[in-house]
Amino acid sequence: MTSATSRSESNAGSTPSPSQLGARPKPGPPAGTPVRVTGAQSLVRSLEAVGVEVVFGIPGGTILPAYDPLLDSTKVRHVLVRHEQGAGHAATGYAQATGKVGVCMATSGPGATNLVTPLADANMDSVPVVAITGQQTRALIGTDAFQEADICGITMPITKHNFLVTDPADIPKVISEAFHLASTGRPGPVLVDIPKDVLQEMTAFAWPPETHLPGYRPTLRPHGKQVREAARLIAGSRRPVLYVGGGVLKAQASEELRQLAELTGIPVVTTLMARGAFPDSHSQHLGMPGMHGSVAAVAAMQRADLLLALGARFDDRVTGKLSSFAPDATVVHADIDPAEISKNRKADVPIVGDCREIITELIAAVKAENERSGPPDLDAWWTQVNSWRDTFPAGYEWPADGSLSPQFVIERIGKLVGPDAIYTAGVGQHQMWAAQFIAYEKPGTWINSGGLGTMGFAVPAAMGAQFGHPDKQVWAIDGDGCFQMTNQELATCAIEGAPIKVAVINNGNLGMVRQWQNLFYAERYSNTDLGTHKHRIPDFTLLAESLGCAGLRCETKEEVDEVIHRAMAINDRPVVIDFVVGKDAQVWPMVAAGTSNDEIMAARGIRPLFDDDEVTA
Repeated sequence: MTSATSRSESNAGSTPSPSQLGARPKPGPPAGTPVRVTGAQSLVRSLEAVGVEVVFGIPGGTILPAYDPLLDSTKVRHVLVRHEQGAGHAATGYAQATGKVGVCMATSGPGATNLVTPLADANMDSVPVVAITGQQTRALIGTDAFQEADICGITMPITKHNFLVTDPADIPKVISEAFHLASTGRPGPVLVDIPKDVLQEMTAFAWPPETHLPGYRPTLRPHGKQVREAARLIAGSRRPVLYVGGGVLKAQASEELRQLAELTGIPVVTTLMARGAFPDSHSQHLGMPGMHGSVAAVAAMQRADLLLALGARFDDRVTGKLSSFAPDATVVHADIDPAEISKNRKADVPIVGDCREIITELIAAVKAENERSGPPDLDAWWTQVNSWRDTFPAGYEWPADGSLSPQFVIERIGKLVGPDAIYTAGVGQHQMWAAQFIAYEKPGTWINSGGLGTMGFAVPAAMGAQFGHPDKQVWAIDGDGCFQMTNQELATCAIEGAPIKVAVINNGNLGMVRQWQNLFYAERYSNTDLGTHKHRIPDFTLLAESLGCAGLRCETKEEVDEVIHRAMAINDRPVVIDFVVGKDAQVWPMVAAGTSNDEIMAARGIRPLFDDDEVTA
């Protein structure tokens, strides 16, 4: 969080400054000196002071007073989206790509309620977002006035905190506190609801404000005794696994993680939210665990005698049937949120703190332990792990009808575009294939909706990431179902200058739902055919062109590389590629919901058998 002195009340964009006219500039008020402004001007100055670069939003009646001074700001850029849900997901994409707080803005009533899904999404995935909403005037609150909604009450369960501002003098303090809450401890979304008359009323603005957050003291430094106990367990383990969650990325601890992994020689698995936290190319990386994780990652966790969970929350998509998850493992659970520890799986050694602080201290403790007793012997464990890795490598089969393989398409995008790009995904089969078949080497290059599983996430999130990193290629890997939920934001991208690339994996269906119908509902495909194959409704290339984008189509293996190169060469507008792929491709491996990870299917009807004798050391 940064601070800055307030701007002069005059419009700097239209009135020459004294220095421009050749006169000596008059000294302004010193920092902290109150200036008379409207509540709306106080809001914009506060956003400038905390370092906001971009706001995604749509104006409306109650938030309109804030949009007038926003027009004069030379520091804050506003991006006019086409739907408030797009604003929220764009703020999340910006935050995930940059590590800064993402900001979105909406009017009261339906404008604010359209932010509910993005806020719930950001809450599940611990993303720092501040949402600013207009509210009906104070006298009308509670009267069911036009476009009134109790957005603070609605979002209380899905935000880290929220504020209803009833005094314009509180605006600087509330904005400062909102950004502090969103970005510290376990990051998360914060909502600030401001009545229209509060924005219109005159008040005094001064920066920095006095903040008061009683009881909010996130623990950053871990308890040394618990760290030393974790190091002792590492020294005595024979089948350890580093279970890495998104908290490692939030703590910017990727380099420390690599040092710890190489020091200990322990196999590493990275969850869906942690892809890129540890290089895929590293010899110790086993891939992603969970429902559609690699067999080696799932098997290693199931047979581990020690799980070192770093910034992970033992999500059901990772553990499968919880009672049978990693039955022989001692658990060290490190997380900045004490509420997550032992919530699902009991922690034998709980460590509360920031992951970077924890890993740094753990490295020192492991070195000290190694000097006393030497590093653990993991040769037998690696022999077993490598056997799983060699027996069940990542792979796929081409569709029997000769149609294009979606896995091949995504694999080629990853190869040709490379590890420096940012990839976003919607939710479904294409999301899992993007997690499986693109190699992530760097933090902040994979952005998806993990916890909430929000369809329509990819395009607006890619837009937000592109505004955060205008110099990078940003690719949205989307499905034909997800794409039809939020593709209107391509108009925003075209007009505002965000040349994202969108790869639509068009299988004509709600693919993941169809896969479940295939496996568990006797191939009764109820309401999953979207018509994008049969009727070409919509025609994605024509839709793209109508939204100001370049529209390309690819239907054969031979065209894939060429069309990807064509998309990469277009940088003056967004690009949409309609990859027409087979409708029956399925995501493997798979652990069916509610079943044990021991029942992982490497393909339909084929389950790897784990022999306990093989991993006894």
